Amino acid sequence: MIEREIIHTTTASKRLFDVLQDVLQFLLLFLRIFLEMFIMLIQKVLPKRLKDISGEVVLITGTGHGIGRELALHYASLGSTVICVDINEKNNLQTVQKAKRLNLGNVHSFICDVSKRAEVMALADRVKAEVGPISVLVNNVGIMPTHPILQQSAEEIQRVFDVNVFSQFWTIQAFLSHMEEKNRGHIIALSSIAGVVGLSNLVPYCATKFAVRGLMEALHEELREGPYRNMIKTTTIFPYMTNTGLCKHPKVKFPSILGLLDPKEVAMRIVEAHRSDALEATIPSCLLHINNWTRLLPDHCGLMLKDYIDSGVESDLI
Repeated sequence: MIEREIIHTTTASKRLFDVLQDVLQFLLLFLRIFLEMFIMLIQKVLPKRLKDISGEVVLITGTGHGIGRELALHYASLGSTVICVDINEKNNLQTVQKAKRLNLGNVHSFICDVSKRAEVMALADRVKAEVGPISVLVNNVGIMPTHPILQQSAEEIQRVFDVNVFSQFWTIQAFLSHMEEKNRGHIIALSSIAGVVGLSNLVPYCATKFAVRGLMEALHEELREGPYRNMIKTTTIFPYMTNTGLCKHPKVKFPSILGLLDPKEVAMRIVEAHRSDALEATIPSCLLHINNWTRLLPDHCGLMLKDYIDSGVESDLI
């Protein structure tokens, strides 16, 4: 009987000790988080420290026009070797010619339908043989049908997922081994502000951009918990509507504050996010904070704010 009481007391004491140990660890973690937040606030006031990317080999999808073309020009201007990938050979060669006139980084053109896995895998082999392993992947390519869900055909919905989502899976699977070979790398994915908040006439598009956000968050965790922790980084970009031709009928209530963005400015912000190792960034930067704050409000309050801003796209079938 006495032995049982001793065993029971010992067990209870051990449980209490384990609980106190867990509480102490949580408090120390909370203190560390608080200190990290304080350091980040100070860093936001100070000028950003941007890493040198002049020696990087950067592969960009969708370089035939818009943000992709501006990204190619910006990376080339910083001395990176740029690999331009697009399905449109004529437009892609125009981008390459513009980039080569800068006389800074080497620029290469490859034609590929990145929505097709076999083509992407073949592309990875060609790039490695002709240029060498890449160190930076920028998944930029995207399409945006803009009309109500019941007017979206099955082919349209399949295509927008093939281009906007599955292409990113295929490029990551094809080129991640290049980065592992180098023991360093960076994967940058373009989601959208439509991957942060749902919008009318963009149901399939929003679904693809939310999918990209989930893909990148899970990929970051997989890399963080694996052998390439801190070696291969990820950045997810959420741009507001940009003047690339995809937004055929933009709806903007406050054009002086939330007008269509210039592709050149968006490209600069993307490269800046890359060079500062940002995990995610909205363009403009305030939009992510506004969204996070709004999500804390009751649903109807968030919708009231959304209705007041009244920004989005009209149907392209009108």
